[in-house]
Amino acid sequence: MPAGGALFSGFRVLGLFSNHLPHALRYHQKHREFYVVTAVGRCFHTYNVKKLGIVAVSNSLSEDISCLVADRMLVFAASGCDISAFARNKEEVRRYSGHKQEVRLLLPLGDQLISVDAGGDAIIWDVGSGEVYLRLQFDPVTFEPSALCHPSTYLNKVLLGSSQGALQLWNIKTSKLLYSFSGWGAAITALQQSPAVDVVGVGTATGRIIIHNIRLDETLMSFMQDWGPISSLAFRSDGVPVVAAASPQGHVALWDLERRQLTAQLRHAHSTAVAAATFLHGEPLLITNGADNAIKVWIFDQEGGGARLLRSRQGHSAPPTTISHHGNDGKNILSAGQDGTLQSFSTVHERFSKSLGHGSINKKKEQKKKKGLAYQELRLPAITTFASAVARQSDWDGIVACHSGRLAATTWNYQRCTMGAHHLRPPGAHGNKAAATAVDVTSCGNFVLIGLSSGRVDLYNLQSGLHRGCYGDGGAAHRGAVRGVCVDGLNQLTLTAGSDSLLKIWRFRSKKQEAELQLGTAPASMLLHRESGMLALALDDFMIIVVDTATRRVVRKFHGHGGKINDMAFSPDGRWLVTVAMDCTIRTWDLPSGCLVDCFLVDTAPVGVSMSPTGDFLATVHVDNLGIYLWTNQSLCGLVSLRPLPADYQPAAVTLPGSQPGNEAEQEVTSQDDGEDDDEYESPQQLGAELVTLSLLPESRWKSLLHLDAIKRRNRPAAPPVAPPTLPFFLPTQAGLTPRFTLPPATAQEVQSKVVRWGDLAQRSDFVSALESAAESDSFERPLLLLRSLGPAPLSVELSGLSAEGGGAGGLLLAFLRMIDSLLASGRDFDLAHAYLALFLKLHLRSLSQDAVAMETLVHLSERLEAGWAELQASFHQSLCLLTYIKSALL
Repeated sequence: MPAGGALFSGFRVLGLFSNHLPHALRYHQKHREFYVVTAVGRCFHTYNVKKLGIVAVSNSLSEDISCLVADRMLVFAASGCDISAFARNKEEVRRYSGHKQEVRLLLPLGDQLISVDAGGDAIIWDVGSGEVYLRLQFDPVTFEPSALCHPSTYLNKVLLGSSQGALQLWNIKTSKLLYSFSGWGAAITALQQSPAVDVVGVGTATGRIIIHNIRLDETLMSFMQDWGPISSLAFRSDGVPVVAAASPQGHVALWDLERRQLTAQLRHAHSTAVAAATFLHGEPLLITNGADNAIKVWIFDQEGGGARLLRSRQGHSAPPTTISHHGNDGKNILSAGQDGTLQSFSTVHERFSKSLGHGSINKKKEQKKKKGLAYQELRLPAITTFASAVARQSDWDGIVACHSGRLAATTWNYQRCTMGAHHLRPPGAHGNKAAATAVDVTSCGNFVLIGLSSGRVDLYNLQSGLHRGCYGDGGAAHRGAVRGVCVDGLNQLTLTAGSDSLLKIWRFRSKKQEAELQLGTAPASMLLHRESGMLALALDDFMIIVVDTATRRVVRKFHGHGGKINDMAFSPDGRWLVTVAMDCTIRTWDLPSGCLVDCFLVDTAPVGVSMSPTGDFLATVHVDNLGIYLWTNQSLCGLVSLRPLPADYQPAAVTLPGSQPGNEAEQEVTSQDDGEDDDEYESPQQLGAELVTLSLLPESRWKSLLHLDAIKRRNRPAAPPVAPPTLPFFLPTQAGLTPRFTLPPATAQEVQSKVVRWGDLAQRSDFVSALESAAESDSFERPLLLLRSLGPAPLSVELSGLSAEGGGAGGLLLAFLRMIDSLLASGRDFDLAHAYLALFLKLHLRSLSQDAVAMETLVHLSERLEAGWAELQASFHQSLCLLTYIKSALL
């Protein structure tokens, strides 16, 4: 069975920020910055609080994360029965295994880590060694731990809350129960240390908040909320006595501890339960996250102690249902979900993503709020389908969306990131129970076609929102619901498909029907590739047909899906058709050959698919998944054999891509270290055996080695040097017309000796000595370092002195060739190796040709050069081909 699809491979997922687990807050002492860590499935993300920019994405675990905490150095994530410690927000450095059930609670305490599983087993770990320091067993019937807290200044003490309502104070060093608190008759859901010593905040399942002194076992004050259990507690530490209490309904209440009353509320802070709320130490900032896939930072600068939203990162709170690439660069993806929002996600960086918001019924919602209407009554239903155009989006609205069960379609403005000014409703349709089911915007961006469930197809002007006519006799283009509408690229033809199993072709301007095609089965959806004129229809019997709009004939029929076909996407050149269905398969059909060329199976059924206009990415959305999953087109980067697959082909299962790119590409421009001591990254001298590394020396040091003779001739002075007119008075001279210095008198030994010592004539340079030593030890680092420090002229002198005529010893020429061979084998200093070898052969080729051993070495060196250049040439050709393709696609 194959490993997966040959054409597409998983790259990464977009739009995931947080889940139902509480976030972890940490402070980097050296960077003086706060970081918030949120769990996303099997990995976690780290954001800086200053801009909420993503800093790092951790490596994936084997199971989903069930609990997440952090201390000054490490991030601890529990998945199943194991606990993993991560350094630098990414790398797993240690694993703690010992629990028999799922770990639910974690608490770092100095050099220890406390973990509690679902069976009541509590283990205190030594963080450094990973050994079990202490093990406590609680009976879930009498005391089931539900919350953990370390009281401030209480050395080696931990406070445990239970589902039965009781609290216990333990000494984890001596393994002794110090005190038991009777509780308040309700399950403990939150424990939080207050800025005051001995005082902790207790949240219960009944919505009660208790401020309790654990040293005196005395309740100082208590509050009551009507929003259900307390999911999280947080105390301000900037001098304002306020405690924040989060609720499962998405609200946050702020209680004044001095006046003992409610001071402010954050209504609908999250659309789902608030997982955690944390105040930054010494700052009026509150961080919240929830299961609605959102992280929010609130600042307390309002009168009366209120807060406003400072910054946020949020995606879809409910699974997206339809997606489409927006623009011609393929960098932005529009997505509509069951939460009713329309959002744009950037494939480049998360800071370019934006939300267009939730649709409202009308522009007078502020007035209706004053009349007491509920918050949810002002919102439009979820978007079922939408269409967009970029031609005139800077002038007026360029996006039109249809809502579930609603007759009027809404317009949206991409640049302003808001809902548009028009509600497109057919005239005289008051009280009509029909709903908009299909929409398409013309390529010019001036008109929009909307099909209704009653069979009506209407044309509107996007600039004014005025109705410009309808198709069919009596305003009914089909006898059933309209399943799809399309307009060609030149606004000549309009194509409509309905549940009456008919495909009709109309003239766009005159709105007269030109042709009709009987499909046999009702279509579920329709997609037009405007450049090629190919129209794809997904039928209710799980078959796909392709119609050529020029000849108006069915040219292709594809069978193979075993479930409802949810969505389709054409490749930019119109050669491939990608389809997704409820059978959890993603299939790629080749239109020229009419064959299935790629197919793979995913974990959950895909409901939407879109291919970028540049053809580099395929985007999919899946059932019960909040993210948008990107798949890379491998045919752009390498040779992919797209052979027709057999009819009985069994697709292989492929795991959905995670938050981190599969090739471990760059995650963030600003990566931060977790420890106080920054370990600077040291680049290796060589990245791989198949790559080469340049020397990074100036070109003047090696590029002119073969042209030294021409440089000397060019720099020769035009006139001989002129002698100085006078000589210093203190130098002794000889009498005569020509000034000459008086030589010092020679000693008697020098006068008598007539022997010339060899050391006086042939002095050995440091390079020659280093080369001889390297030839014996076979390590040429020292001579290479000396050559790199020389300029062109001294280097030429050194190489000239290697031969016997230049005073060199025997074997130096072979030693130099061995040095060049080792340099080419390592791939380092690729430019220097070729320059040095060229100059060496220019100087000593005649003497080398008379030595058989040297010729064998040269032949071996020539083979190595040819092999290295062949690999580089293949890489160069592949890169040039890819660049040429990208340029042609952009043009």
